[in-house]
Amino acid sequence: MIHSSNSPLNPKLLRHPYGITAVDTEYLHPGHAASHIIEDAGRAAFVDVGTNYSVPYLLAALDALGLAREAVDYVFLTHVHLDHAGGAGLLMQELPNARAVLHPRGAPHMVQPEKLIAGSKAVYGPERFGRLYGDLVPIPAERVQVAKDGERYRFGRRDLELIHTPGHALHHYAVVDRQHASIFPGDTFGVSYRELDSPRGAFITPTTSPTQFDPEQLIASIDRMAAYLPDSMYLMHFSRVTDVPRLAASLKAQIREFVRISQHHAGAQDPYAAIRADMLDLWLRLSHEHGSACTDAELAEVLRGDLDLNTQGLIVWLDRQKKS
Repeated sequence: MIHSSNSPLNPKLLRHPYGITAVDTEYLHPGHAASHIIEDAGRAAFVDVGTNYSVPYLLAALDALGLAREAVDYVFLTHVHLDHAGGAGLLMQELPNARAVLHPRGAPHMVQPEKLIAGSKAVYGPERFGRLYGDLVPIPAERVQVAKDGERYRFGRRDLELIHTPGHALHHYAVVDRQHASIFPGDTFGVSYRELDSPRGAFITPTTSPTQFDPEQLIASIDRMAAYLPDSMYLMHFSRVTDVPRLAASLKAQIREFVRISQHHAGAQDPYAAIRADMLDLWLRLSHEHGSACTDAELAEVLRGDLDLNTQGLIVWLDRQKKS
């Protein structure tokens, strides 16, 4: 457990409307991943939490916001990918009243994380896994709440609706705050790094990482969220975006283009290289049209990890299509 009540860390906070604060989880590099704290009437909830190495920053953020750890009622984990949920068990040890809320497909993997650890080590290798995520701490089963589709959760005066949103992962949900026209979509509404903003607003890209990417499900989930007419989406990567109809249209168009690119290169000698190159070309073109000030080299560097994961996800999806 982490016993310090007043951390010397200086967490990077972004204050948003309606009692929402983004905390930089310091995953990979600053500005890559954000946990969100929602405050209402003296009570609080986290939406996604980062890794074990993020936990000190989250606790320091509570201190900076003047929130007692006993005031946190929920830890909403949109899905169990480790950049979102890897630190949940460790964090829960510090939040005596909180319950972890998980999709029914994801909950078992946080109570008994052995398969999650093994699968992640197979992707990253044991050494890099340790550097990125540390030792995962199980969440006691009695502190886990499984979220049904459309189920509502209340803390303070705030009422939140959780909706299942497959496409990025089968075990994914989004958190809808109708009262404040806000949604916390996890990874279902893509990634949008602030370095790529232009005078036109945010630049957004889908995330099709392995192993459960499904284009039809993802488009349907984007449409489902957009039907709530949200003013704001609070992304893990990276925090608040607005102009939601434009971004939703861009995401869906890119997903369809990803499918076309993947199918076009399905028989290539090196489909990974071909798909990745075409995806980068697509993003460079869209970035230029968007008016981003980044050079091509800068954009390729900002999106390097997403290019790799997206390409892997598309290849896994192609293989699944061949077997179906």
